[in-house]
Amino acid sequence: MLRYKDIIEEYGNPLNISERETVEYLQRVFEHHFDSTPYWRKMKGKIDLNEIFEGTLNEIFERIFNAKLVVDEDYLRNNWLDFVPENYNGRIRFYQSSGTTRERAIGHWSYEYLKLLVKYLRVSFDEIYGLDKKYNEDHKMRAIVHGPYGWYQEEISELVWSYGGLLYFIGVETDGIKQELKEKRLEEVLEGRLGPLARYTKRIFEKDRINTIRTGPQMLALVPETENIETIILSGLGITVNSLKEIQKTFTNSTIIPLYGYYAFGDIIGMLKNNEVVYYPNYPFTIIFPLVQEEGQYKIVKYGERGKMGLIIARPELLIVKIEDENMSRVPPMPPFEWDGFGNPRRGKKVV
Repeated sequence: MLRYKDIIEEYGNPLNISERETVEYLQRVFEHHFDSTPYWRKMKGKIDLNEIFEGTLNEIFERIFNAKLVVDEDYLRNNWLDFVPENYNGRIRFYQSSGTTRERAIGHWSYEYLKLLVKYLRVSFDEIYGLDKKYNEDHKMRAIVHGPYGWYQEEISELVWSYGGLLYFIGVETDGIKQELKEKRLEEVLEGRLGPLARYTKRIFEKDRINTIRTGPQMLALVPETENIETIILSGLGITVNSLKEIQKTFTNSTIIPLYGYYAFGDIIGMLKNNEVVYYPNYPFTIIFPLVQEEGQYKIVKYGERGKMGLIIARPELLIVKIEDENMSRVPPMPPFEWDGFGNPRRGKKVV
């Protein structure tokens, strides 16, 4: 049985995960789920894991996808209980995806994973953006967060509290909201379904000196005094190099941090580098490479080239192998990360 108790002891520094450690961990997760999880147990005896887990991480990643271990999106969406290990003793909570762009999915997390995810985010925020030097007992983080209830609320709450900060969480129903924002003017949406969010945000800014905000780019229109905002945390596929540069022109005193969020793994950290918005997953739990098909075989693209998102989520309570309908470029390791990242993700566009 693979337990978080053992993993926590090994997960000392989230920015110091070697390829060897990732491969060894990944094989342990696959073996665990092939023994314990209804969906994956059907593969046991048909797939030789020892053959798959030979060579480099890149070779192993390609082999996993070429072994036809990719989970069908519709099956995962409708049969989420098949992915829960039997007799799992950890604290599991089921979450639903935001539903901003497509039908909601349901997935589960262990509470222990949430703590490790926040550790990765906190260490990354401090190393890349120096937030530990900005916020302390004498200068508290005072944050407003907009977004859906569920993992998002849990994760951002723990992150703000880790800085000793104060948090106003304003929950919002996000089902179908991206389409609505495309079809209507922002003012209409803020007066309609987002009316409560707009009112409570205004009320908080009138009473408290907010210095941090986590939201979508459009909601920054609700900030009355841009010069007071020190940190802006953004997520969503609408984030581009140009949009970040435009926001920086308005919020001249702000550190802007892009994140990439996904319902089954949470947030991963981003940076604006070399005219790209680049993201680095939380190894070894989330592994992402852009893939293309060549003669019926999946291949990881070369650096700078684009492909479909190949995604492996590997945790004691959850194993998912998927190809997402997003294309992205492959980005080499960049300090403080020792592994590949991806850049400029776009949903549903043709891969060139």
